[in-house]
Amino acid sequence: MKKVLSGMRPTGKLHLGHYLGVIKNWLELQEKHDCKFFIADWHALTNKYKQTDDLKENIKQMIIDWLSCGIDPEKATLFIQSGVKEHAELSLLFSMITPKSWLELNPSYKDLKFNLYYQYLRDFLAGKQVKIIQTPPSEDFDQAVERASGKVRNKIFEEYLREAFFRAFYNKKGIDFKGLKETLIKLGIQKKIVEEAVKNLEEGDVGKDIDTLGFLAYPVLQAADILIYKAEAVPVGEDQLPHIELTREIARRFNNLYDSIFPEPEAMLTEESKLPGIDGRKMSKSYNNAIYLSDDQQTVNKKVLEMKTDPQRVRRNDPGNPEVCIVYDYHRIFTDKDTVKDIDKKCRNAEIGCVDCKKILAQNLNRFLDPIRERRKEIEKDLPTYEKIFQEGTEKAKAIASETMTEVRKAMRLWEF
Repeated sequence: MKKVLSGMRPTGKLHLGHYLGVIKNWLELQEKHDCKFFIADWHALTNKYKQTDDLKENIKQMIIDWLSCGIDPEKATLFIQSGVKEHAELSLLFSMITPKSWLELNPSYKDLKFNLYYQYLRDFLAGKQVKIIQTPPSEDFDQAVERASGKVRNKIFEEYLREAFFRAFYNKKGIDFKGLKETLIKLGIQKKIVEEAVKNLEEGDVGKDIDTLGFLAYPVLQAADILIYKAEAVPVGEDQLPHIELTREIARRFNNLYDSIFPEPEAMLTEESKLPGIDGRKMSKSYNNAIYLSDDQQTVNKKVLEMKTDPQRVRRNDPGNPEVCIVYDYHRIFTDKDTVKDIDKKCRNAEIGCVDCKKILAQNLNRFLDPIRERRKEIEKDLPTYEKIFQEGTEKAKAIASETMTEVRKAMRLWEF
């Protein structure tokens, strides 16, 4: 049995992507290990410090979602990060010994900052859907733009924006804003949308909320979150591996400077959810394309009927290709194997229509969500009682963190009060 720690930022109600990417794994871990799961409300401020109006409500919704899914306070310690002030104290002390270069060169930090800049403009231009196609390496940008036609846009769009952001924010050479405008308009994006988006980029409004000390140093706070409980393992996706390595470096540096207090935690690699949103993009609240764990049956039915299917299948008697159908991606997860094989065969032979296929999926999704919904109703009837579970868990976590901080202060020869 290992000491395991993991957390989630409270950004709203959880959707199926959260369940498959995080919660499902937690349900397995709590059966085998000494787990601590926390709501990372301080981390929610790193790039959304202005948007705190919904923070408390988001925390409540996360409490309900976790418990509704079966995260068990009898098997794991559940707590809220900001209720354990020792996290902040240890983070401050760690910041004293962490070289700035470790943070600036952390590939995870660089990628996240870059992706946030990049995602902003892509989201801004989302009114013009751009389909990705492969662009031959030998083909230059102008040729590729000329080749792209109709609804088929490109990887060109993506690569051009990536290059623009790279030049602006990494090499500090600036962007040819005039050229950027002309190119995006040439790709068929509305001129008004392009001009407003590029104006924001040109004036530096894009991403300015992440040029803060909190954003730069959030891996230090993350290290404190982990090490204050002397966690031995942290479930993360592959993109988070640099953070765990940085945590190990900080632990090693502290132990060498003062005393061997902290273990060097290992990463427990988890598979990222591949479930797309109902429009084919990544499932996200911001895209308004998610199926939430709290959605009722009618809402789920409506969303499933809105799902995109094989674009080449125009008529009911056209044979389909399940491999390019979002509905089939869901069937693979929420429908039994025999039925999936049957759907695959009938779709390819035009023996089943998309609407009928979607109705089968909606039925299976609702069957999966029904127990979660029932549990949710129970919790919502007496929410203060269930909130108390997190208060008690926070006190339990605080007691452990306090013991660790006593060791830390002693090791660092700080004044005892």
